[in-house]
Amino acid sequence: MKKKFLFPLLLFIFLIGFACENDKIQPGFSEDGDAGKQFNPENIATVEKQDVTRIYEAVGTIRPLTESMIESQVSAQVIKVLHVPGTAVKKGELLIQLDARRLTAQLKQAQEGLNVAKNQLKQAQKSMDEAKAGLDQTMAAYNRTQKLFKSAIVTSQKLEIDKSAFLQAKARLEKSQEAEKSAKASIRNAEEIVKEGRIALGYSQIIAPAAGVVAKRMIDPGDIAVPGKPLLIIQTSGALRLEANVREGLISRVIIGNEYRILIKTIGKTVQSRVEEIVPYADPATRTFLVKATLPETPGIYPGMFGRLLIPVEKKQTLLIPQNAVIQVGQLELVYVKNNDTWQSVYIKTGKKLGDKIEVLAGLTGNETIGYK
Repeated sequence: MKKKFLFPLLLFIFLIGFACENDKIQPGFSEDGDAGKQFNPENIATVEKQDVTRIYEAVGTIRPLTESMIESQVSAQVIKVLHVPGTAVKKGELLIQLDARRLTAQLKQAQEGLNVAKNQLKQAQKSMDEAKAGLDQTMAAYNRTQKLFKSAIVTSQKLEIDKSAFLQAKARLEKSQEAEKSAKASIRNAEEIVKEGRIALGYSQIIAPAAGVVAKRMIDPGDIAVPGKPLLIIQTSGALRLEANVREGLISRVIIGNEYRILIKTIGKTVQSRVEEIVPYADPATRTFLVKATLPETPGIYPGMFGRLLIPVEKKQTLLIPQNAVIQVGQLELVYVKNNDTWQSVYIKTGKKLGDKIEVLAGLTGNETIGYK
């Protein structure tokens, strides 16, 4: 039963293969002599041979020439974010308002500490004044007692009492002087704490370091801002540049200061650029170098867009024909070539477009005469 079924199946496959073999398109002139005789071209052109520079396209991303990463200097909750991406800001303009209650309380506490230190200084100075007066009094008494003792008018006991009073007064003065020095040091320390508190309170208002445009926002009201966490990115200049990755085999063809074309396919424009920097380090993962090229001011170009740095590599001879001469038949391409007194269709393969011309990779040899409507 299986053998009876197998023979018809093999016969069917053979017939299908034979039919497909007959449908293959052979290279060169097609067999449409009658159609060629009826073809009357309106335009005639000769296949050109030209030296065309081969271009390597290094892909990259458009970025701002200069940008500022806005971060918080203190930890606090975000109260307001006053600008959205695309907003122009001036230097010193308020960008983000943070919760300042904790910082205000810390500043108030520091100011109270400063007031306490000032009061301690006043008390120390008052004690020092009293100690000076006491020292002067006891010194006078001690000096007088010394004279009387030499004259044998007073006893040695009286001399010792006055001397002890003098030494105690002197010690009190020295102690009050040390207290004054300590109070002054406390005041200096408290003043520094107050200064730090005022600076920290100033950090609760995050301002623009320079004029520019808000490019990106990474925080919202209610979030916690901490040091080191980006909040906003500001493009601080209108200039842009392309950062492209060039493979290591071609980096020697890119020279700092030279001009190269950049293709921005999104807006269909090619602009001139100047290479300003080549990072002297190859990415070990991609084996490419980072090349930075400045862009002229061009409407429609924005940071983050895709671009290609066009690097001339080498010249090669290629065949060019008018783009209008190519006829599309499904996925096939053909042109009409003059063969003696008739026009015959030739299947070709095309490459890159160069202005109103197109590159021919196969099907023609050069100097043929082609016709087209």
